[in-house]
Amino acid sequence: MSWKQWYDSLDKPTWTPEPATIGFIWQCLYPVILITFAIVFWKGARRELPWYVVLPFAINLIANLIFTPIQFGWRNLPLAAVDIVVVWGTIVWMMFAIWKYQPWLAVAQVPYFIWVSIATVLQVLITYRNWR
Repeated sequence: MSWKQWYDSLDKPTWTPEPATIGFIWQCLYPVILITFAIVFWKGARRELPWYVVLPFAINLIANLIFTPIQFGWRNLPLAAVDIVVVWGTIVWMMFAIWKYQPWLAVAQVPYFIWVSIATVLQVLITYRNWR
C-alpha cells in the first residue's frame, strides 16, 4: 500500500489538514528554517556563537529530517510521536539559547514553533488512535 493509502486509512481527528496543506505549510516554513539555521551554523563555525547555542539547532535539524522516513517509510507512529516531541522541545530550547545573542533569530522561529505545536498534538492523537 502506498504511503498516501496508509495515511488515509489512519484514524485521524476531524481537524487534520490535508497532506497538500501540510506540505504547503512546510514549503512556507523551510526557507525561514534554512536561512536562520544557516546563520546559526555559520556563526557557530566561526566561533561567534558557543557550541551550546548551536547544539539545539543541530538536534532539531536531524530530528526534523528523520520524521518523514520514520512516519511514512517505517510507518512507525510511536517513534514518529517521540521524534516530533523532540522537534518541538528543541525549538523551545533553540529560542531560549539564541535569544541572548540574536533575539531576532529566536523570534523568527515563532511560526515554526506554532506549526510544530499543532503538528505535535496531531501526531500524538493519531498515534493514540492507531497504536495497536
